[in-house]
Amino acid sequence: MGLALYTASSTAKGGRKGHVTSSDGTLDLELSLPKGLGGKGTEGSTNPEQLFSAGYAACFDSALQLVAGKAKKKTSSTVTAHVSIEKKMKGFGLSIELEVEIEGVTQEEAEDLVDQAHEVCPYSRAIDGNVKVKKTVKAI
Repeated sequence: MGLALYTASSTAKGGRKGHVTSSDGTLDLELSLPKGLGGKGTEGSTNPEQLFSAGYAACFDSALQLVAGKAKKKTSSTVTAHVSIEKKMKGFGLSIELEVEIEGVTQEEAEDLVDQAHEVCPYSRAIDGNVKVKKTVKAI
């Protein structure tokens, strides 16, 4: 393991129908089981897939800005991460689609930047080989 530059800590109680808080109190969220998984999808609550998609989208966009900067490309980007939970042969798994829009580059450059970002993004690296990630890229 490498040297930790930052560690985030959160505590969950009650599983998917409980509560989650971060150690610094910034996150303090009620959880509920989504309707798609047989729950009520209680208004004002969240779930692990939403939290993962938010983190992945933000992290990937940062990785994209990093590689674009190194390539001397002045761009603006938007990343949407769709995280799905699926029934597998043994239990459950995730699948992800990243929708990426990048301004100021050609389609080919956008696709290249997304591929590079996928190589350096900690979320992408963490799930590499375990979770299928579909990338939809659009130069705008």
